[in-house]
Amino acid sequence: MKKILFVFVVPLLFCFNKEKNLVKTTQDTTKKEALLIGTFHYDNPGVDVSKTKSFDILNDKSQNELDNISDKIKVYNPSKIFVEWPYNEQKQLDSLYQLYLNDSYFSKDNLSDFYLKNEIFQLAFRVAKKNKHNKVYAMDYRETNFPFNDVMNDVAKNNQTALQSEIQKGINKFTTEFDNKIDTGVSLTELTLYLNSPKLREFSNSFHNNIMLLAGDINEFSGPLLTAEWFKRNLYMWSIIQKQVSNSDERIMILAGASHIAMFELFIKENENWQVKELKEIIQ
Repeated sequence: MKKILFVFVVPLLFCFNKEKNLVKTTQDTTKKEALLIGTFHYDNPGVDVSKTKSFDILNDKSQNELDNISDKIKVYNPSKIFVEWPYNEQKQLDSLYQLYLNDSYFSKDNLSDFYLKNEIFQLAFRVAKKNKHNKVYAMDYRETNFPFNDVMNDVAKNNQTALQSEIQKGINKFTTEFDNKIDTGVSLTELTLYLNSPKLREFSNSFHNNIMLLAGDINEFSGPLLTAEWFKRNLYMWSIIQKQVSNSDERIMILAGASHIAMFELFIKENENWQVKELKEIIQ
């Protein structure tokens, strides 16, 4: 009986593997493409671990660059645009975008820095309107923690001076590089390409997913909790994106903080149905 079962099962497995390989080949030729645009927050709310200088997004030079970048993305023609806005507040985003489509959004005199300068309204809305989209898609998930202070307290309590120095050195290095670029009058385009460089993405992912795990002693888990929560937030965001993509969507655009985009790149590289498109490929 065992021999008969074995003979029966093996051909089934073989056929299944052949079918799986055939499906994979088909999917590889029809991969969906995600244009990843990692950015700093144009309104600089100061809520990130790294505190950087503000960039003037409203001056003529920056506005011309935004027009140029959005024109290039228009040619790329993404069918959907996803932004760092709470997914469960899509109706509010829809209302704001309708004002933008009607040319009445920026006519309001009482806009706060966020609503006036943020990249959602300055770049994503601009691209969406040029591509004649009737909607911009919210993807952010915020029901997570980021216990960075707990991590640093555990590091200090356990006299992990080398780790403490490595964490602070990493934060200071990014902050200094970013601020120096602003001080030298770097363009918005150059600053954006810097934030999307392989080097910076590698630093961001290592900082969140590797270095944090070393905090505290063997019975303290603030570091792994931070990493787990960071993974959770970004994984949920990527899930929200995929659930709103239809079969007809060949290309999409994702605009978010550079550290989020670094994580999305990891997820996409592990997904055989997707591939990454970089901004530098479009604008250069």
